[in-house]
Amino acid sequence: MATEWREFRLGDIAHLRKGVSYQGAYLDRPGPRLLGLGTVTPGGGIKLDDARTYSGPIRAWQYIAPGEMLIALTDITQDGRILGSPALVPASAEGLFAVTHHVARVELTAPDKADTRFLFYLLQAPVARAYMRGVATGTTVRAVSVADAEAYKASLPPLDEQRAIAHILGTLDDKIELNRRMSETLEAIARALFKSWFVDFDPVRAKSEGRDPGLPQPLADLFPDSFEDSELGEIPKGWRVGELGDVADHPRRGVQPNEIEPSTPYIALEHMPRHSITLRAWEIADGVVSNKFVFRRGEVLFGKLRPYFHKVGVAPIDGVCSTDIAVVKPRQEDWFGFVLGHVSSEAFVEYANAGSTGTKMPRTGWGDMARYPVALPPELLARAFDARVRPLVTRLVAGIHEGRTLAALRDTLLPKLVSGELRVKDVEHFVSEVA
Repeated sequence: MATEWREFRLGDIAHLRKGVSYQGAYLDRPGPRLLGLGTVTPGGGIKLDDARTYSGPIRAWQYIAPGEMLIALTDITQDGRILGSPALVPASAEGLFAVTHHVARVELTAPDKADTRFLFYLLQAPVARAYMRGVATGTTVRAVSVADAEAYKASLPPLDEQRAIAHILGTLDDKIELNRRMSETLEAIARALFKSWFVDFDPVRAKSEGRDPGLPQPLADLFPDSFEDSELGEIPKGWRVGELGDVADHPRRGVQPNEIEPSTPYIALEHMPRHSITLRAWEIADGVVSNKFVFRRGEVLFGKLRPYFHKVGVAPIDGVCSTDIAVVKPRQEDWFGFVLGHVSSEAFVEYANAGSTGTKMPRTGWGDMARYPVALPPELLARAFDARVRPLVTRLVAGIHEGRTLAALRDTLLPKLVSGELRVKDVEHFVSEVA
């Protein structure tokens, strides 16, 4: 290691300020948003949309500003993936924020010795995370004391090198974040188009009122100019009432544990985000001990256990999944967009949840899902919709793989850069080409 690197305790360069021991009576009332365990992601991000407002008393040091860092002192997950995790409040975040007692605000006290973003990456390194897990106490709930966290020792390079290292790793993170935002945009476009065509029937409504539907003429001609009554209410003239099972299937490709190659991608419910069809996370099937379903790239995965969690996504790879997940595919490829639009919709999730059985762990099944009533358009229109949605999904899946590649590169470089094993000049040109 270079001789200019010097060893510090975390407490020498920063103070950890524990947050609010909040009271439930003050939650969801006007006030700042609370950032705690429920808002911290394993990768060091913060889910601002999950932050609840709080009107109770808050000390001055318990507020946290955009660009500042917090660290999770508590974890209730079995693998400790949140314990000791640092997270940065996005610089673009608007409004007031405070931290809960499960986390601590990291107050930098030596800005001449440490850079906040470098410190964020330093605390993300495996050696730092292992230290935090090692000094944690408790059984069901594991926690790190402020004193033990501040006792963590690490070597820091000069400030200019810290900033250069943070810039390299930040460039990769920024590209990953850009991919994530692009995925959100692509999803929003697909949802809006589906709702317009097959829920609100906007082109039909426009034509019936003598307005321009705003579509190319060949496409506009596929929509009728009037409605007719049905058991679903008004539907476009010439469409028919059917069920999801008319155009979608649930291929039950069961497989025994001893038939699964250990390197096979494996998706369980915990890998699936809520309210997003972008499936970025999976593991390998090494060690699975129960039956699974086989799925193929491009098929739709629906979380049928506690369906109200709204876990629906497009498989970005071939693999196997938990039997708590239903694999859904169109009966004909041209109906993929239509099937995806319905299965990932709020209306379908509410329907599946209403028909689920069980109290603590309600579950739906394909039999009920297949009976979901839908207004079926002519095949030419389904094909035209698919031709517009499928490229969006293709770009979304490509972004998943690019993001995973960038994340793997960042995870490889991070411990080597923050420890001095690799120097900035050795990687900056390579990273600029990749990102």
